[in-house]
Amino acid sequence: MSFPFIGRKKELAILEKLLKKSIASLVVIKGRRRIGKSRLVEEFAKKHTFYRFSGLPPNELTTKQSQLDDFALQLSKQTGLPEITVNDWSKLFNLLSDKITTGRVTVLFDEISWLGSHDPDFLGKLKNAWDIYFKKNPKLILFLCGSVSSWIDKNILSSTGFVGRISLRLTLEELPLEECNEFWLRKNRYISSYEKLKVLSVTGGVPRYLEEIDPTISADENIKDLCFTKTGLLVHEFNDIFTDIFAKRSTHYKKILEQLNDGPKEAKELSELLKVSYTGTFIEYLEDLVKSGFISRDYTWHFSTGKASKLSHFRLSDNYIRFYLKYIEPSLAKIEQDDFTFKSLSSLPGWNSIMGYQFENLVLKNKRIIRDSLNLSSDVIISDNPYFQRTTKKNAGCQIDYLIQTKFGGLYACEIKFSLNPINGQVIKEVQQKIDRLARPKGFSIWPVLIHGNTVQEEVVSSGFFAKIIDFSEFLSTQE
Repeated sequence: MSFPFIGRKKELAILEKLLKKSIASLVVIKGRRRIGKSRLVEEFAKKHTFYRFSGLPPNELTTKQSQLDDFALQLSKQTGLPEITVNDWSKLFNLLSDKITTGRVTVLFDEISWLGSHDPDFLGKLKNAWDIYFKKNPKLILFLCGSVSSWIDKNILSSTGFVGRISLRLTLEELPLEECNEFWLRKNRYISSYEKLKVLSVTGGVPRYLEEIDPTISADENIKDLCFTKTGLLVHEFNDIFTDIFAKRSTHYKKILEQLNDGPKEAKELSELLKVSYTGTFIEYLEDLVKSGFISRDYTWHFSTGKASKLSHFRLSDNYIRFYLKYIEPSLAKIEQDDFTFKSLSSLPGWNSIMGYQFENLVLKNKRIIRDSLNLSSDVIISDNPYFQRTTKKNAGCQIDYLIQTKFGGLYACEIKFSLNPINGQVIKEVQQKIDRLARPKGFSIWPVLIHGNTVQEEVVSSGFFAKIIDFSEFLSTQE
């Protein structure tokens, strides 16, 4: 029995609108591996006639013919057509078209980059099949999905061949916090927010990872089973997804992630640390990692105009990737021999520091919660992002975990803190120093905000220094 479908309410509502159209729809969905692209389409199509075709993972034995043969096999099993051998995609598309001529039909081409990896004419033939056959059924919805977002951007979204044909583009992100909460299901009322935060610090909001949670055991036991037992899903997950997505270039991408493991960095700084030329190829690697959902690029902006500046940091924003590089990979040999001793997350070296980064990722991926807590609607916000200021002769350097600028000359400087112990008054001094260093125009007001995931000491609350103190764990509490 499969895990019940959870979340994606917003995305399903968007897809439901396609059912009201009187013409066929071509939809492109991209996003990180395991983020639930195909599962979303399956859920949407459960009341329709549904066909799903997936490409073979690329390896040294994969050829154009093997992709064609496997597609033909999938076509035969799903439609009842006899299995045939062909050497041209157009013939297979023509056979499929005969099965989808009328009625509400949903078709999914999953891992589209794999299907067309060995045939430069694959997309051209698919485009022709859409124009000549597929779109004649006004109730057809064709989904093109893939994890290699850079390939989709280049070959489909930016291709002249598909201009004017795509009805909808969706990029799936990690699940929002309230939907992550649903994975604890009926045990929800008995599990503390802190336990959930510990799990999410490793899995992030990736649905496939959250499906593996056993709500009858502790967070530490779940992490042990997933990450430090040789049969655990997340032990070899990193190599699997990187080989699938980046193939022979995976080592180049991994080196970038390793440099970002201990904090954000500028692109030029990264190239210097890696001892590689700061060229278009290197920038392309960074952009590929952003598009694939593993890192984020955070731009600063000009307070006077609200427009983005050229300054930006790249940040490792995938919680699983950081956890793997920091703790799983160095212990792989022992894990594979069932010789790794794991007591708890807090017993891992440097965990308190890493938990700070992981918690920050969770907050930044749920910025809507913060904006709502501050009663800030989107129409009054000019810019919001992690913000950093370089050291110059005139200004000291500083970094704000999350900064919001409003239309009315207001700045909300948010400090994101996670600590196993109650946060003490030292946080006031730290934030005050950042605010003092921040170069802002005259007439701007600034309100310090503290976002935490555990507890704060009374001295912090009673000081009145913070305009708002937000306990992020409250958003993972039991929802009746």
